[in-house]
Amino acid sequence: MQIITERTVVQSYPLFVFAVSIATCMPVSATAAGVPSLTEVLVRANARELIGTANSANEGTVLKRQLDLRTVYRPGELLETVPGLIVTQHSGEGKANQYFLRGFNLDHGTDLRISVDGMLVNQRSHGHGQGWSDTNFIIPELVSNVQYLKGPYYANQGDFSSAGAVSLGYVNQLPKGIASYGLGQQGFMRGLVAKSHEVGGGNVLYALELLTKDGPWIKHEDFKKFNAVLRYSQDRGPTKFNLTAMGYGGNWNATDQIPQRGVINGFIPRLGTIDPSDGGESHRFSLSGALQHTSRLGTTQLNLYTLHSNLALFSNFTYFLDDPVNGDQFSQLDKRFQSALDINHHWANQMGRFRIENEIGVQFQNDVIDNGLLTTKQRQTLATTRKDHINQNSVGIYYQSSIQWLEKFRTVAGVRSDYYWFNVNSNLSVNSGNRFDNMTNPKLSLIFGPWAQTEFYFNYGSGFHSNDARGTTSTLDPRSGDPISRVNPLVRSVGYETGVRTAIIPGLQASFAVFRLDLDSELLFVGDAGTTEASRPSRREGFEISTFYMPTNWLMIDLDYALARAHFSDTDPGGDYIPGAIRGVGKLAVSVDNIGPLFGGMQFRYFGKRSLIEDNSVQSNHTITLNGQIGYKIGKNVQVIVQGFNLLNTKAHAIDYYYTSRLPGESIAGVSDLHFHPIESRSIRVNLVANF
Repeated sequence: MQIITERTVVQSYPLFVFAVSIATCMPVSATAAGVPSLTEVLVRANARELIGTANSANEGTVLKRQLDLRTVYRPGELLETVPGLIVTQHSGEGKANQYFLRGFNLDHGTDLRISVDGMLVNQRSHGHGQGWSDTNFIIPELVSNVQYLKGPYYANQGDFSSAGAVSLGYVNQLPKGIASYGLGQQGFMRGLVAKSHEVGGGNVLYALELLTKDGPWIKHEDFKKFNAVLRYSQDRGPTKFNLTAMGYGGNWNATDQIPQRGVINGFIPRLGTIDPSDGGESHRFSLSGALQHTSRLGTTQLNLYTLHSNLALFSNFTYFLDDPVNGDQFSQLDKRFQSALDINHHWANQMGRFRIENEIGVQFQNDVIDNGLLTTKQRQTLATTRKDHINQNSVGIYYQSSIQWLEKFRTVAGVRSDYYWFNVNSNLSVNSGNRFDNMTNPKLSLIFGPWAQTEFYFNYGSGFHSNDARGTTSTLDPRSGDPISRVNPLVRSVGYETGVRTAIIPGLQASFAVFRLDLDSELLFVGDAGTTEASRPSRREGFEISTFYMPTNWLMIDLDYALARAHFSDTDPGGDYIPGAIRGVGKLAVSVDNIGPLFGGMQFRYFGKRSLIEDNSVQSNHTITLNGQIGYKIGKNVQVIVQGFNLLNTKAHAIDYYYTSRLPGESIAGVSDLHFHPIESRSIRVNLVANF
C-alpha cells in the first residue's frame, strides 16, 4: 500500500465556524446517529483496499488531497466530490443547499443523510422542509475526508438514507497552523486561523473563520458568517476519544427564484428580486464526543452529541398571489435542542471454518422543537398561521454480520428496527396529538471475487424516511381551513442494485452500478408554501459510473456520470413524471500538484434537464459550469491561490420550478410559469495562505 505524505493545501472557501466536539481516532469508523465518522486517516495513492472490503459498488472515500485541490463556491459543494451528487442553491447563501442524487430532487436534504464529525445534519420536522441540511458551519480546511454510501443497504444507516449517506470527518490535528486571508469580486472576504498543539498526552485543535459576501445580486446578499471549532483528542492506547465544540452564526438577504415572464417583459432584471426583504438569520452550537475502546472482546464505540440551532427564514415565492395588497411573504421559524447517542460493538468469531464479523448497535435521538409559520411583510409579522411545539424521539436497533463462505464469495446480512414517537402541541388544538410508528428493514449484500482485482456485487435492502411530525397529527389545513388527512409517520423504501468495482489497471479505480429504488410516498416541494408535502408512490431506475485515475503522483482525474428515470408508480391522468427529479449528471475534475511551485485544478459539471410538471410538458434546461484554480508556493510555508468560478460566465439556471405566482397588475388567479434562480456570474478570488 502506497502512502502519500499529506501537506496542508488551504483554499479560500465561503464560511466561518465556532465548534467543539468529542471524536475518536480509530481504524474502524465511529458512528453517530447511524453515520460513520472516520477520524484516523490513511491517505493512499490508490483504493485497491476497497477490493475485498467494500460491500457495494456505490461506496467510497474522497481523500483530503482531493478535497484540498477542489474549487468550491460554497462549503456544501464539497459534497459534489461524491459521484452523481449535485449541490446548488435557490435562495440566499445562509439557507440550506438543494441536493440532487439518483433521480431525486432531494430539496434541502430529504433522503440524503448527511453527517459532519459524527453529528447528523438533517433536521427532522423542520420549519422549512423535512430533512433540512445546512452545511454552512463546515470549515473545509478541517475536513479529513468524505465517506459516501448509496441506497438503503446498510444496517447502521437510519432516517433519510434511502438515496444515500455522506459523512464528513474532521482532523484531530494539523501538520502546521493555518492563517488564510481571501479577497474577491462580489464583496467576498474571508479570514481563517487554525492550529493544533500537543497538550496532556493529546491534541488541542482550534479554528476561527469569518466571512462576508454580497454575491452578484442587485440587492446585495450582505451574507455575514462566523465559524469556530475547539477540539481535544487522544488517540493512543486501547481507549481513544475526542471532544469537540462548534459554533456558527449567519445572517443574509435572499434573492429567491424569479418568474421567467418577469425577466422577458423587463419587469425584473435577471439578477433582481421581487421582494428585497427576503432573507434570514441562523445559528448553531454543538458539543459532541466519541469514545472507542478495544479489548479481546472486540471494539466498542460510543458517540454522543447535543446541539442547539435557531432559524428565522423570510421567503416570498408567489409574490402577490394570495394577498394583492401586502404580498405573500411568510416567515418560517425553527428553534430546537437535538441530542443523540449511538453505541455499537464490533467483534469476530469462528464458526467451523467460517469467520464471522459482527456489529450490533443502538441509536437514540431526541428533538425538542418550536416551529412557527407567520404571514409577514418586510419581515414584520402580520398574522400567525400556526405555531407548534414538538417532542420527537426515536430508537434504532440493528445487527449486521459478514461471512466469508468461500474464497471468492462473502455475504453481508443485517436487519434494522426503528421506533418513533411524535408529540405535537399546536396552537390549533385539532392539529395536536400523539403518534407512534415502527418499521423493520432487512439488508443483504452478496459479494463475488475478486478476480483480477475486480469484484462483483448484488445488494438488496429496505429503508425509510420519516415525515414531519406536524403532518402525522394535523387534520385541518391552518391556511385554508380545509380538512386534511394525517400522513404516515414512516415511509418505506426498497432498493435493488448490482455493480462491479475494478482496479485492474494500475492507478485506475472504476465502478459501475445499476439500481432501482421504490418509495411508498414521494416528498415534493410546494411553491406557495415553501415547504414539502407527502404525495404519490414512486420508482427510480438508473445507472452510475465512477472513475478515479492517478497515473502519477502529480496528476489526479475524477470522472463520473449518472443517469436515472424517476416516475410515480401509480396511475394518474395528470402524468407520472416527478417534478424536479434529476436525470443526467456528469462531472470531470483534473488536479495537478507536486510539479514544483505550481499547482491547480479544473472542475467541469453537467447538470441535466429535469421535468418540472407531471406530464413533462415543461422542462428545465441543462446547466454547464466550469470552476478552477491555480496556486503558487512561495517557499515551504506560503501560498498564493487564485480561484475562478463560472469561468464560462454561463447565464444558465442554478435551479428551476414551475408553479403559479402573481406579479403586480396580473390577474387575481395568477400565472403558471417557470421560476428560476440564476447561477452566479463569473467571479475571481485571491487567497494568501501562510503555515506556521
